[in-house]
Amino acid sequence: MKSTFSVYFYLKKGDLLTGGYAPIMGRITIDGVSKQFATQLKVISEHWNQKFQQVERTYGSSAKSKEINDRLGFIKAKIEEIYDKMRKHDLYVTAEKVKNVFCGHTILEHTLMKQWEKHLENLRKAEGVTISHASVQKYQRNYNHLKKFLREEYKLSDVSLLEINHAFLTGYEYYLRTHGCNPNTAAKFMQGLHTIVIAAHKNGLIIRDPFCEFKIKLEPVDRGYLTMHEVRLIMAKKFPCKRLTQVRDIFIFSCFTGLAYIDVKKLVREKIQEGLDGQLWIMTKRGKTGTDVKVPLLGVPLAILEKYKDTDESSELSKPLLPVLSNQKMNSYLKEIGDLCGIEKNLTFHLARHTFATTITLTNGVPIETVSKMLGHTNLRTTQIYARVVNEKMGNDMAMLASKLGEIKMAL
Repeated sequence: MKSTFSVYFYLKKGDLLTGGYAPIMGRITIDGVSKQFATQLKVISEHWNQKFQQVERTYGSSAKSKEINDRLGFIKAKIEEIYDKMRKHDLYVTAEKVKNVFCGHTILEHTLMKQWEKHLENLRKAEGVTISHASVQKYQRNYNHLKKFLREEYKLSDVSLLEINHAFLTGYEYYLRTHGCNPNTAAKFMQGLHTIVIAAHKNGLIIRDPFCEFKIKLEPVDRGYLTMHEVRLIMAKKFPCKRLTQVRDIFIFSCFTGLAYIDVKKLVREKIQEGLDGQLWIMTKRGKTGTDVKVPLLGVPLAILEKYKDTDESSELSKPLLPVLSNQKMNSYLKEIGDLCGIEKNLTFHLARHTFATTITLTNGVPIETVSKMLGHTNLRTTQIYARVVNEKMGNDMAMLASKLGEIKMAL
């Protein structure tokens, strides 16, 4: 339903001033609700033409009447401009909100999408330095979702930061979950929106954080991993073509190092260094977070590096050590590998990182604190999400406990 809007001027004859002057008042009416405001103008009442809402030309001098009428015209045009802007940016427009902006109590300039565009611009400048391309793309996808949400739900291209409230947040979350996002993906997008809003709050663009009463809930996810039997199946398989063999080798390399896709892709000779123990270590930084990663090169990944070693000793230290394809192609070929090996699990490159955390390290007794450091996590809780103590490890631990307690006898 189309909103009704009008600006009306009248005299406040009940408050006559010295000399018979009456204040000229203004009234903003939207959808039948009005708010009055003072124009700071006055005129002798008999010279006011209520029909045309202006001063008669006979008042004082034509210049004086023109000055007041021009001022009234300016006020009306300004209010109409504010109203038009609000219709483009606000979820709803009221007479009180228009009056507050006109009187200088609030402002219109700060909108959500403009703030997001500034954030995206800053992220792109930092891309490849402090933030990965994938993270920038996530913010871009979130921006695209929000733009569609505003257009489809409110017929707007942007929205004032002041309009973001609990109803807006729950509406956007519901929109995400009913437009192809699973609960955790929707929660991640809500976290991205919170980042933008928090920045606006810290910069004084809004007084209150609307997320203070909105809870972002991430559901526990059973992250997949391969068992040692499945890892060995893949390692032992002879593949019919070179591309599958290469993808298999790089996947297994990640299973035994825990490196994420981008870190394997960017792995170069200068990142392989001798540790204090005299053994070779991968010493790099995570592409996603920039945190330090130090992982010892076990026999399997060391053999893979040797297989793809450049025979030219003078080759650049910054040359990639492994022939890593695009993430999309790697995952596509991994599905072929899974089928050929009879593994029903959904093989993705990131599954290798989970496998390192669970099967290669924790299951074999490596402390979770050590695993956390090798994965480049800054929070131990993050590692607990990736890694789980499987039944085999629990069985081994209890068998060890049973052997220790076996000699304890009780008189029955």
